[in-house]
Amino acid sequence: MDPMKLNRINELARKAKAEGLTDAEREEQAKLRQEYIALVRMNLRSQLDSIDLVEKDGSVVNLGEKYGSKKGH
Repeated sequence: MDPMKLNRINELARKAKAEGLTDAEREEQAKLRQEYIALVRMNLRSQLDSIDLVEKDGSVVNLGEKYGSKKGH
C-alpha cells in the first residue's frame, strides 16, 4: 500500500481519538481500511499458495489448495 495512504489511515485514527471525525472523514477512513484489509488478505493468500507441507505419509499438500485458493499451485 502506498505509504501516503498508510499515513492517512494513522492520521485519521489519531484524529478520531482526539477530536472525532466528520462524516466525510469517516467514509474516507472506512474506504482506506477496506483497501488495506484487501491487500493484507491478498498477501496472505499469496504466501499460503507458496507453502507446501509434507504429510506423515509423504504426500505433499499445498496450503493454498488445501484451504480453497482459486489460483491453485
